[in-house]
Amino acid sequence: MKRRPEPELMDGEAQALAYAEADFNASNTLFIELLRRLAPGPLAGATALDLGCGPADIVIRFLRAYPGATCDALDGSRPMLELARQALDAQPEIAARVRLLHDVIPSDQLARGQYDLVISNSLLHHLPDPAVLWRTVRETAKPGAPVLIMDLMRPASPGWVEALVESYVADESEILRTDFRNSLYAAFEPAEVSAQLAAAGLDSLEVAVVSDRHLAVMGHLPA
Repeated sequence: MKRRPEPELMDGEAQALAYAEADFNASNTLFIELLRRLAPGPLAGATALDLGCGPADIVIRFLRAYPGATCDALDGSRPMLELARQALDAQPEIAARVRLLHDVIPSDQLARGQYDLVISNSLLHHLPDPAVLWRTVRETAKPGAPVLIMDLMRPASPGWVEALVESYVADESEILRTDFRNSLYAAFEPAEVSAQLAAAGLDSLEVAVVSDRHLAVMGHLPA
């Protein structure tokens, strides 16, 4: 099935709120489990980078799991970052370890070669040019840094898309159902992501199918 791109940013307030209020517990829990499999160690004193942080649920989960770490969290949507700020304000001990950044990649706000870990969830399928993500990973992470990028993967047929919509967001708002459907059409297939990594010189990272709708890019950058 041919890819059908969608807008890069979720800039509408209603759209951002529908996303923030949706139940992504299963996929966000999976994200942290995959990170543990990378065995990054305690990350004491480490600074992570979260690209496309959205309403910050992944950031909060990450910082709970790794209490010695801090995180720069970047997103291009102001409504998303406002929701992230609200979520962090309710947890001041977590908020003190987060720096929210409003920008899109490539971003001059990101330090070159300084991040101990780079993570991202559900950003890749929004990008008109996916190569910008892989360049950002290479440019911002320290040598040998662990990397975890999770995203939706494109189903093989429209029927499969509708089956996933029915399985996972049937009881959600129409806004979220539409966004999920569009995101599935905009997502990449695992082979496409593997080709992107090869073109970016990131052969040390591996692509894995991690659920019936998600793929993950995992591994460490060359030391």
